[in-house]
Amino acid sequence: MRRSHLHIDAIQAALAKGDAAKSSVVASWRRSAHLHGLDPTGKAKSYRLSASELAAAKEAMAPMLHLADPSLDRLFQAVGGVGCCVMLTNRDGVPLARRGAQGDDSTFEDWGLWLGTQWSEAAQGTNGIGTALVEERVVTINRNQHFLAHNTLLSCMSAPVFDELGQIAGVLDVSSARSDLTEGISALIVQAVAEAAQRIEADAFRAAFARARMVLVPGGARASAALLAVDQDDLIIGATRAARLALNLPRDVARSPIPAADALAAAQNVAPQSERLQDGERAVLMRALARAQGNASAAARSLGISRATFHRKIAGKDL
Repeated sequence: MRRSHLHIDAIQAALAKGDAAKSSVVASWRRSAHLHGLDPTGKAKSYRLSASELAAAKEAMAPMLHLADPSLDRLFQAVGGVGCCVMLTNRDGVPLARRGAQGDDSTFEDWGLWLGTQWSEAAQGTNGIGTALVEERVVTINRNQHFLAHNTLLSCMSAPVFDELGQIAGVLDVSSARSDLTEGISALIVQAVAEAAQRIEADAFRAAFARARMVLVPGGARASAALLAVDQDDLIIGATRAARLALNLPRDVARSPIPAADALAAAQNVAPQSERLQDGERAVLMRALARAQGNASAAARSLGISRATFHRKIAGKDL
């Protein structure tokens, strides 16, 4: 009881001092209290989806859930031994996939860390899943940083997952109810969660643009997830959220494709190389020669031209 009173006093004092501008946690507390009307002493507004509702939610997210399975398995192998469970939610903060040790299941289910339970900020106040959804960034909410006193024995490390259009699709979360989870272990878990979220994003993006060439944006934030989908004309037809941010690309890049060379040059603050029609023809010739393993006659045949014409064009006499 005393613990709850101290927690409530800390929240009220922080909100009264107007610390929301200085602390992202206090900003979330403010949303919980004033936007969602939650009482830190009260219970969550959440409920668990029915079996039919859960099945429908899983069906809506089926492609990503399938692609995420290997990443969820690897992440649980890394953190399950220290009493953590792993969950992947949809954009509403509802866990649709979960990994946990059978011996811990009853404990986590009592805490609501279970399939179908809502974990948005509107339902649970400040928490890893809900706050990651709102702020669209990796967050750690440890014990007393939760808004509801009921959740203050939990530690949550969460990372948003974005779909192939750069829109938030859900959250990857690792949660624990252990009191001996050290700051160092939490930091390692956060890194593992962020990396796993990036893998899920990248896998979903590659699947969505299976016929396109993938280009990794050099030096991009969340580097392994900063991918471009480039078509046969070297035009960007898709970009992950990390790539959009790194290259300042518009959301509707597929409707107004941008030359990949131009976007990458702009990111490096250099002028794009000027192009001539002759350059394009020479590139075709060189690719044909490479495919023919240096055999000019075979390359010429593949292009439907004579060997003499091929050599003349390579020499630049017809370009």
